[in-house]
Amino acid sequence: MLGKTAGGLLWMSRYLERSENMARLVDAGFRIALTRGVSAADDEWRSILSTAAALQGFNAKYKKIDGPTAINYLLRDRDNPSSVISAIESARNNARLVRTALTRESWEAVNVCWMTLKDALAKPVQTAELPELLGLIRQQAALVRGASQGTMLRNDIYNFVRIGTLLERADNTARILDVKYYVLLPAASSVGSSLDNVQWDTILRSTSAERSFAWLHGGEISPSAIAEFLLLDRRMPRSLKFCYSGLVASLNDLQREYQERQPCLDLAVSTLQKLEAQTIQSIFKAGLHEFVSEFIRDNGALGFKVEEDYRFNG
Repeated sequence: MLGKTAGGLLWMSRYLERSENMARLVDAGFRIALTRGVSAADDEWRSILSTAAALQGFNAKYKKIDGPTAINYLLRDRDNPSSVISAIESARNNARLVRTALTRESWEAVNVCWMTLKDALAKPVQTAELPELLGLIRQQAALVRGASQGTMLRNDIYNFVRIGTLLERADNTARILDVKYYVLLPAASSVGSSLDNVQWDTILRSTSAERSFAWLHGGEISPSAIAEFLLLDRRMPRSLKFCYSGLVASLNDLQREYQERQPCLDLAVSTLQKLEAQTIQSIFKAGLHEFVSEFIRDNGALGFKVEEDYRFNG
C-alpha cells in the first residue's frame, strides 16, 4: 500500500475518534462543573481546555473563560483544529482521498456523519441542548465504527484504520484521567469524600464505562478501582492496556503482511510491557499525573514513528 493511502486511512480514523473523544471530554467537564460551586466553574473549564491542548488557542481568541464559550470552542469553532467540527471535516477529507480503499458502507457512514454533525453544529450550542448533542456525536461515531467493523476485510487497510483509532483512543482516556488530576481534587480534604466519589463516577460515565465497571465491582466506587479499570483492565475497550494490546496485534499483522518488522512495533511492545509491569498501587505511589503524562508522550511518539516507518509523506 502507498504510504499516502495508509496515512489517509490512519488519519481518517484518528479524526473520527477525536470527534467522539472531544465530546466525551466536554461531557466530563460539563458533569464535573455541575458538582462544583459556580465560582469555580471558570477554573474547571480552564483545566478542560488545557487537557484538550486547546488553552493557548482559546486564550489567543478570547479574553475570558466561561462554560458556554469553552463548550462552543471545543465543539464547533473552526479556529480550533481539534474541535468536533474541525475533526469531522478532516476525517471526511481524508476518507474522500482514500475512498477507493473503503467499502461503500464505510464511506457513506463517514459522509452521513459529516453532514449530520455539520448541521447540528451550525449554530451556537445552548447548555440545555448539550447532553442531546453530545449523545448525537457519540452515536454518529458509533455508526461509522459499526459500518467499518461489519464490512471491511481484515487486511492492511483495516489495520491502519484500527491503529489510528486506538492511538487516538488511548490518548483520550489518558487525558480524561488527567482531568481528574487537575480538576477533581483541589484539596486533600476531598479525597475519599462523597464529592470525590461522585466525580470519579463522572469519569466512568465519560468513558461509557459505568455499567461494565458496576458488573465487575458492584456498587462500590473507589478511585483506585476506577483508575485500574481505565488504565490496566484488558477487557475494557477504552483502557490503555486494551488499546496497546490492539496496537501490538495490528502492527504484528502488518509485519506478517509486508514481511518486514518496523521499529514502531518494538515501540508499541515496549509501552505495553510498561503497562503490564505496573500495578495501580505503584502508579498512585509514583503519581497518577506523572504516569499519565509519560504515557501521553510515549503514545505521541508511537504515532510519529508509525508515520515515519510506513512513509506517509514519502
